Amino acid sequence: MALFELRGITKAFGAHQVLRGVDLDVHQGEFLTIIGESGCGKSLVLKSLIGIMTPDAGSLRFDGEEVAKYGDVQWARLRPRIGMLFQESALFDSLDVGDNVAYGLREAGGMSEADMRARVAECLHLVGLDGIERKWPADLSGGMKKRVALARATALRPEIILYDEPTEGLDPINVTRVNRMLQSLREEFDITTVVVTHNMQSAFNVSSRVAFIHDGRVKLEGTPDALRNSQDPDLEDFLLASRDPVADHRESLGLPPR
Repeated sequence: MALFELRGITKAFGAHQVLRGVDLDVHQGEFLTIIGESGCGKSLVLKSLIGIMTPDAGSLRFDGEEVAKYGDVQWARLRPRIGMLFQESALFDSLDVGDNVAYGLREAGGMSEADMRARVAECLHLVGLDGIERKWPADLSGGMKKRVALARATALRPEIILYDEPTEGLDPINVTRVNRMLQSLREEFDITTVVVTHNMQSAFNVSSRVAFIHDGRVKLEGTPDALRNSQDPDLEDFLLASRDPVADHRESLGLPPR
């Protein structure tokens, strides 16, 4: 049984139908990346997995439990098992780094202040940001904000973490750093990882499985090699439009990806 099972998920905004029947499984321990053109509904799929978006129709099962029509009270019981890194990091400007990372721990309760401080320090260490608990979000670079948000997402030790464009706006060095952290967190804590990204280099280099959304449905899914070798015209058009000229040049010189 998959950790998440989506069947026939639909979502419209007025007359605009975005999701037209998404079928997708998320398996325990895998690194699944969802790709597709802007506006295809990738982030909506991600938000459905944590209860931020309620589908109009379809079945959404989490660990065997039907949750598609759950409200906030019902999702509150499940959300400690699911972490999320939002596209814009979504740090609280009024809280310092330490309190941002500890936010979910305080909401969940049951942990002493000393234990919370220790967990916060541990999570910041995991993302290479030791000792910045008293800094403020305004003092951080974009890459540091992403890593603090990642520390916050891991603080509750969730079974699954959802990442919405985790490398968006980062320079190549920080893209590589974030990708390595996502892989190491998955391996160290057996965290199921679901990523939405436009970075095709990241999608094909770090994923165990890739799902391509087109016209409101999952049109193709499989290993990175299977999608690389696919001759589907819609996927070919999308990948061609997503080509990175710098990465292409490095590849032509026989250099490894950055």
